[in-house]
Amino acid sequence: MSDDNDIGEVLAEICEAAAALILPLWRSGLAVTTKADESPVTEADQRGETLILEHLARRFPDIPVISEEDASEFGTPDAIGPRFFLVDPLDGTKAFVRGDLNFTVNIGLIQDGRPVAGAVSAPPSGETWFTHGGGVLKRANGGPAAPVRVRPWPKGEAICLISHTMKEEAIAKLVAEYGFDHPLAMDSSIKLCRLAEGSADIYPRHGPTMEWDVAAGHAVLEAAGGSFKTPEGEPFGYGKANAGFRNGWFVARGG
Repeated sequence: MSDDNDIGEVLAEICEAAAALILPLWRSGLAVTTKADESPVTEADQRGETLILEHLARRFPDIPVISEEDASEFGTPDAIGPRFFLVDPLDGTKAFVRGDLNFTVNIGLIQDGRPVAGAVSAPPSGETWFTHGGGVLKRANGGPAAPVRVRPWPKGEAICLISHTMKEEAIAKLVAEYGFDHPLAMDSSIKLCRLAEGSADIYPRHGPTMEWDVAAGHAVLEAAGGSFKTPEGEPFGYGKANAGFRNGWFVARGG
């Protein structure tokens, strides 16, 4: 399958298979271990990644994959070609461990430094967003897929998505810089999907992330008419092997 406009639907099916595997483990009292970077990992992360890697190897054997848990255990490659997948089998592990709703399964396809296809699935709600035909479709719990699109900035009602750990003074600085009206705390890449479907308006990330955290959501957001750029308004690139695939700050916007 060579058309990137169609790959998103295949990635959605793989994400949904991983979500079905992960969901019974949620709120089940799984043991939590700590990785070298002090972030948590569970059996759900590991089993979801194994399933995704098996599916990608079968469907796209010629496209290399960089995935979070493999990278955590074995390190990232020193170089990567122009076309590769980025996989985060469970983004929002802290939310998963807390029993919160907002964690996701993510697969993004990178071509020449930019995301060209992607899918994000939210196991608790059964929602999946994926690139398709130059736009974005959303479906829930096996139902029919429907197009989604960012909304225009709603003057006086703009919603900014933030992390749960953000302090009041940091929120006040963001209000001054970006001019939104309502902050809403939320975990994981689902924030990018809420922008894509027109449920929120801006997500400024003034802190570190990894490429696999955001690639799929970036693809979805841009295909839905949004933007994902550096704070200076420059394009946000992928394949930063020399930086260990770490990201700088970004600002994601709806309409």
